[in-house]
Amino acid sequence: MGLAEQTNAILNGDRRALAQAITLVESTRDDHREQARELLQSLAKSNRQALRVGLSGTPGVGKSTFTEAFGMMLIDLGLKVAVLAVDPSSSISGGSILGDKTRMEQLSREKNAFIRPSPSQTALGGVTRRTRESIALCEAAGFDVILVETVGVGQSETMVADMTDVFLLLLAPAGGDELQGVKRGIMEIADMILVNKADGDLKSTAMRTCADYAGALRLMRKRPQDPEGFPKAMPISSLEHHGLDKVWAEISELSEWRKSAGVLEKRRREQALIWFQAEVESGVLARLKSDEAISQAWKSLEKLVIEGKTAPEAAAKQLLDMFAK
Repeated sequence: MGLAEQTNAILNGDRRALAQAITLVESTRDDHREQARELLQSLAKSNRQALRVGLSGTPGVGKSTFTEAFGMMLIDLGLKVAVLAVDPSSSISGGSILGDKTRMEQLSREKNAFIRPSPSQTALGGVTRRTRESIALCEAAGFDVILVETVGVGQSETMVADMTDVFLLLLAPAGGDELQGVKRGIMEIADMILVNKADGDLKSTAMRTCADYAGALRLMRKRPQDPEGFPKAMPISSLEHHGLDKVWAEISELSEWRKSAGVLEKRRREQALIWFQAEVESGVLARLKSDEAISQAWKSLEKLVIEGKTAPEAAAKQLLDMFAK
C-alpha cells in the first residue's frame, strides 16, 4: 500500500489500515521508521484532535473493567473510542501477555471502538516508546476519545501525563498503602482519583477511602491548570457502572475549561516539545551505537566500568568525546 493510499485509508477510519500503521510505527527497522515518519507527516495535515485520557492504577484495581465499561458508555453517547493498552514486558524473556483485548470482549466487538494492546518492551513510564505516534494515528483515524491504559503505578509511570489531556488514577478501597513512596508524584499529576469497586461489601470502605483522598487533595496547592474543585476524588463501580456518567461529566468540564482558558493548547505545545526532545535523545543514542568504532569502544568501556577500573562518568565522557569529533 502506497503512502497516499495508506493516508486516505486511515483518514477514512479503516481499522485494518490503522492497525497496520501502528505496527509500522512500533517497528525498529530503519526502513519502517522512515515510512512511519512519512506517514505521520502526511497525516499531520488533517489536524484532527481527540480527547486524550490517560489511565493508571495498581495491578488488580480493575483498569480493564473500567476501560470497557467506560468505553461502552461513551459509544452509547455516539462517540468513537480508541484504547491503547500497554502490557508490561518481561525483563527476562522480553515477552508480554497482551491480554487486554480479551479482557474487553464486549468493547472489542463494537464497530466504533478500536483496541490495541502493545508491549512496553524496555520503555519506562508505563507506555511504549511509540505510544505518542499511536495516539496521533488514532486521532487521524477520527476517534473522539483515546484512552491510554498504562502499566502499573510508580514514579516513572507519570510519563503518560506528558501525552494526554486528562490523567485518571484508579485506586482500590483501602488501597492507600499501595501508593506510599510514590503518592506525592502521582497526586501532583492526577486530575481525578477514582476509587473503584465501590459496590457490595466494599462500598462503605470505598467511600471512606475516597473521603481520605479528597481531603488530601484539598491540602495540596491549587494548580494553575485546574478550575475550582480540581483535582478531585470520586467513588465508582466499574462492575455496576455506578458513577461512570459523573466521571465523563467531570472530564468534559475539565477539558472544556482548559480549552477556553488556553491551557489545553499550551499543554499540547509543551507535549509536542517533549516528544521532539525524546526523539532527538533516542536518535543520538541510536547513532552512537550504529558507529562501528564507537560501538567497539562502548563495549570496552562497559567492561572497564563493570571491573571497576574506570568511573562511569569518566567512561561516558570518553565515549561522548569520540562522538563529538
